[in-house]
Amino acid sequence: MWAVVGAVWVSDSSVHCEKTVMNVVFGTVVASWIIIIFTIIGVIIVFDPLGGKKTVYLTDGVNRNLESSQSGQLLYNVKNTATRVWEKRIRLLCCCIVQDDDHRVAFTSIAELFRAYFSDTDLVPSDIAAGLTLLHQEQDKMESCRKEPEEVLCHSPTSPGTDDLDIELENAAHYMRFAAAAYGWPYYIYTNPFTALCKLNGDCCGNRPTDSDITGSDRHNFHFGSILKITGLQYRDFIHICFHNKIYEIPFFVALDHKKEAIVVAVRGTLSFEDILTDLSADCEDLTLEDVLENGFVHKEYKLVIVGHSLGGGTASILAVMLRNSFPTLKCYAFSPPGGLLSKSLADYTKHFIVSVIVGKDLVARLSMPNMEDLKRRIVRIVANCNRPKYQILLRGCWYEVFGGDPDNFPTELDGRNQDDLTQPLLAEESLMVHRSPSYTALEDESRLNSPPQYPQLYLPGKIIHIVEESSSRRLCSSDIKYTASWSKETVFSSILISPKMITDHMPDVVLKALNSLAQEHGACISCQTRDFNTNT
Repeated sequence: MWAVVGAVWVSDSSVHCEKTVMNVVFGTVVASWIIIIFTIIGVIIVFDPLGGKKTVYLTDGVNRNLESSQSGQLLYNVKNTATRVWEKRIRLLCCCIVQDDDHRVAFTSIAELFRAYFSDTDLVPSDIAAGLTLLHQEQDKMESCRKEPEEVLCHSPTSPGTDDLDIELENAAHYMRFAAAAYGWPYYIYTNPFTALCKLNGDCCGNRPTDSDITGSDRHNFHFGSILKITGLQYRDFIHICFHNKIYEIPFFVALDHKKEAIVVAVRGTLSFEDILTDLSADCEDLTLEDVLENGFVHKEYKLVIVGHSLGGGTASILAVMLRNSFPTLKCYAFSPPGGLLSKSLADYTKHFIVSVIVGKDLVARLSMPNMEDLKRRIVRIVANCNRPKYQILLRGCWYEVFGGDPDNFPTELDGRNQDDLTQPLLAEESLMVHRSPSYTALEDESRLNSPPQYPQLYLPGKIIHIVEESSSRRLCSSDIKYTASWSKETVFSSILISPKMITDHMPDVVLKALNSLAQEHGACISCQTRDFNTNT
């Protein structure tokens, strides 16, 4: 009401006050309306209209007669209502894109996923922020401890030796350029912010090339021009380019790589709202490999290589599995693919022709529904067992993330103490913590805490190369970073690690930089060995 009165007063031309007073009142009115608008948007997105009905859903399987048709109908209604609430939220967030039947199916699938994931928790955003802060510091304390010998992995399970690792790193550095080029002009401008537009305007305003089969929208040839710049290929080297982008339909291009004598299929990663919806569609589906391209052909001299980053890496891996029978010499390089991708048997099968490359604490490579459930339970556990004020945790966490230092020694675990020792727990809802939510009940049941619930366990594809920094830096960016690479097992990525670099380690430019650094270091070592051999001779 005061905002309305202020707006009327400011807009009244008959009011005569000093200019300073008018400016102060005007600024106050504008700030008030901004706060009101953001509050309304926040309430629409965050507010849970289920209210007390959620209690019934939380007690699913606990002290309830499932044989009763009345309780079953009530549970169904609550689940249905929760799904509709999430679907409305997703539609609101995606209001700027054209929606068709595929979008509506995806909205429903994602809404059911969110409903199931958030149904047994009662955390506000600041609780989650405090939990992530505490988990990061606890994780850093554990990393500072000495690792057991069996935790250090040096070679692949199939024991390819160091030479094999060096060869794969050199190949990965080469093909990562194709995976990055699939992003088109956004990636090129991001990596060349000062010169990209000038170069693209100079090279892309000419006639559209007619030798290449191009589908989809590419105004001014910016996408294609960027691909040419990044890959260093010529117009005639491209066989097919598709910029068509819809949900479940991802852009890609097919090109001839004369240097490696390969036909390269590069699949783009996440870059649009449609790609995000594809990412969030986490349902599992059977993969049938029979009668797939029985009569496929490929160039008798050139091999087939499929590459992609992020969502493109996961898509490339699945495409490689489907084409493996038709092209036995096929090779796939998946850069930072999503963690929840293949079943155990299928992941083992792909070790013969797929190589996954993961940098640091990449979040996406550890992203799967079991890992998300584990993260949720860890957040609930560490927050429920902390008795420090939330503001202290958040302020100390901000200082720790920006300036570093030693991890705080907040009492975040009971360590044999009684529940009464938590005089002011961060989560004071003891009834919810003990009686209702499976996530809270897991606090007292270690077996349930460590066992994934209803979601199937999925793994990264192929053999895994894990690239890490030699010396961990607290800063997000550094001009001189050295990397080391080693073969790793899929079990290493069975838990989400909290770090300021969990997002930046996933970015394609960071992956390409790490691979180029390792490839240059390997090349320098070979030159030194050759020079020493010649000297000795």
